[in-house]
Amino acid sequence: MAGVTSQIKLPLRVELWNGQKLDFSTEAPRVTIRLPQASAARYLLTPSLSNLGTAYVEGDIEVKGAAHDMISIVNALAKSTLTADGKLARIVRSFTHDRKKDAAAIRYHYDVSNEFYRQFLDPGMVYSCAYFEHGDEDLATAQLKKIDHILTKIDVQPGQTLLDIGCGWGALVIRAAQRFGARCVGITLSENQCALARERVKAAGLEDMIEIRIQDYRDVRGTFDRITSVGMFEHVGLKHLPEYFGIIDRLLAEDGVVMNHGITSTDPENGEAPYGGGEFIEKYVFPHGELAHIGAVLKAMQQGNLEAYDVENLRRHYARTLAIWTENFEAKADKVKELAGDKRFRIWHVYLAGCAYAFDQDWISLYQIVCGKAGRHPQALPWSRNYMYGKA
Repeated sequence: MAGVTSQIKLPLRVELWNGQKLDFSTEAPRVTIRLPQASAARYLLTPSLSNLGTAYVEGDIEVKGAAHDMISIVNALAKSTLTADGKLARIVRSFTHDRKKDAAAIRYHYDVSNEFYRQFLDPGMVYSCAYFEHGDEDLATAQLKKIDHILTKIDVQPGQTLLDIGCGWGALVIRAAQRFGARCVGITLSENQCALARERVKAAGLEDMIEIRIQDYRDVRGTFDRITSVGMFEHVGLKHLPEYFGIIDRLLAEDGVVMNHGITSTDPENGEAPYGGGEFIEKYVFPHGELAHIGAVLKAMQQGNLEAYDVENLRRHYARTLAIWTENFEAKADKVKELAGDKRFRIWHVYLAGCAYAFDQDWISLYQIVCGKAGRHPQALPWSRNYMYGKA
């Protein structure tokens, strides 16, 4: 291991089980990895994100330092010692999806506790990419701007019906009813989200305008003027995207408008993050999650009879959102551990900072896509984007 420290220059210190300390540069260490016993050294022999992440989560190694530094230094270590091929390449994982498996995956991720999420999210409990119009907004302002940005993009009007697929804790439907006068249905598979969303709707006095359901999107019936899906289609599965968009087409009014807001892979072949990052997320955070390249998404939309009107890249915005979530998470570390336990704290510590890094590195991205039914007369389409940005 001493030979490795002479070849790689990083602000990293490794403390061995016998008390020996190995520094990877003359710079003061920003991250310290402690190996409690000799067997833990194997993780540093193949320091992939999956190996080191697993070792940290399972308590086989101890890591000290800010999450941002932890992730950037571990990534630098992986790049310096490993090649991104084979298991560590941008491989494509495919999973079988059905109602039972999808519901179980959603419950695993979201039903930790509402209080857990409250520690690092904004007061509106919006768990998706914020929109920093000028770049200096606080998180609460940026999340409200994101919701308004979406609702303005789909040009929702008073009295129109809106379906929000994966409604979270209800922030979007509440805003759509309060400010835009829409009549909303929000669906989720998380019992915790549903319970709190219903409480918030009642507290806002909007029970006559908003219905929150525990329901799979495949079971929704009826017709809606507007449909939003924010941070949900990552759970659908690559093979099921045409079906997913086809169901949205079935639920959409003839002159309706859809907004799909979701994370995408930047690999043209739909591959996951390299160096084992995708493997870690599948194992500990998002079971059965699959990311498609934006090209695959647009193709699947067309296969589902939807025409894309507008596509906007918000990668920079999600990198900023995740950086703030990570800062909030670390600031509330003691409370988070009390609520979720040490192991889940470590999982999310790695996950939030790792995702921020992945957006920074252009491994993943975030797109908002506005679309409607394919085949409409061109007179139904707007001349420009002015309507999206002129409404304050």
